[in-house]
Amino acid sequence: MTEAMPRALVLLLGAAATVITVAGLKTIAWLAAPVLLALVIVIAVSPVHQWLRRVGFPAWAATLVLVVLVYGTLITFAVVTFVSLAQLAATLPRYADRYNGLVVDVTRALRSMGIAPEQVRDALSTIDFGKIMPYIGAIIRNLTGLTTSLIFLLALLLFLSVEATGVDARLSDIAADRPQVTAALLTFARRTRSYLTVTTIFGLIIAVIDAIALALLGIPLAVLWGLLSFVTNYIPNIGFLMGVVPPAVLALLVGGWQLMLVVILIYWAVNFVVQSVIQPIYVGDSIGLSPVMTFVALVFWAWVFGPLGALLAIPMTVLVMAVLVDSDPRAGWAAALTRRNKRSTRKDKL
Repeated sequence: MTEAMPRALVLLLGAAATVITVAGLKTIAWLAAPVLLALVIVIAVSPVHQWLRRVGFPAWAATLVLVVLVYGTLITFAVVTFVSLAQLAATLPRYADRYNGLVVDVTRALRSMGIAPEQVRDALSTIDFGKIMPYIGAIIRNLTGLTTSLIFLLALLLFLSVEATGVDARLSDIAADRPQVTAALLTFARRTRSYLTVTTIFGLIIAVIDAIALALLGIPLAVLWGLLSFVTNYIPNIGFLMGVVPPAVLALLVGGWQLMLVVILIYWAVNFVVQSVIQPIYVGDSIGLSPVMTFVALVFWAWVFGPLGALLAIPMTVLVMAVLVDSDPRAGWAAALTRRNKRSTRKDKL
């Protein structure tokens, strides 16, 4: 009988394999991130295909509707974003005088604190822009590759939407040999779909509230900032900060510090009530991850995949848990460490 390997050796081998796998994912992030994003989108809309098949649509017609739905949503989102950004570019020059006035106010405030503008200029002159330029170049290269990534994503969505018609048959084949793997993959799809549904609903609520509040305050492009709030709602923990900065800066240009503080307070109130109190209860139930695990997953996947990693942090963590934990009956200890406490969740609801 073969002697079992020492536990320490197993842990070391597992850690080494994890490091190699993560390094490989980080290297091919340009490929892996769009593939995973397309997979998540197809999983989210696949119930539409199943419903159409149940009501009598032929397979090709149901697939066509699925493709049109996915492409239509992305195109609508892109058009709204493009039009809003064009309006933003046309709006900002109107506040050039206000910007100059703010510079004068800041200079006057610095003088009152004993800081001369010459000292600020001397401090800025010590900055080595040669060290900053590589980062700026990297950002420009990323923006340049955005078009290529978008075309790649659209092609992936087309092929994955077509392949979605045969998923049930493939899962049945897997279940014949590995029933636990099939159950884990189905759990991943269900939790991902539930997470996206809950996050989308609360994101729409937050976006509508923010857009209405900004419109009442007279902040330009309220629709764009509402759309930004909707997108950043998919980024746990720090999405609020990313969504509040642009409208707050614009409020500063439009109405000064007082209006900027009002915008920040409104965003904070909405975020605290919806994102920090209500939404975590339902999101925790839908994905079964603890708040600490959610935050760690956000930081980790953002480091591995970049900005897309922040959006995919929760689905990717659910996928890893499904493959490594849910499919292995001996990994119950890992589930106990990472899952949300169901007892405390029910207590929170009460």
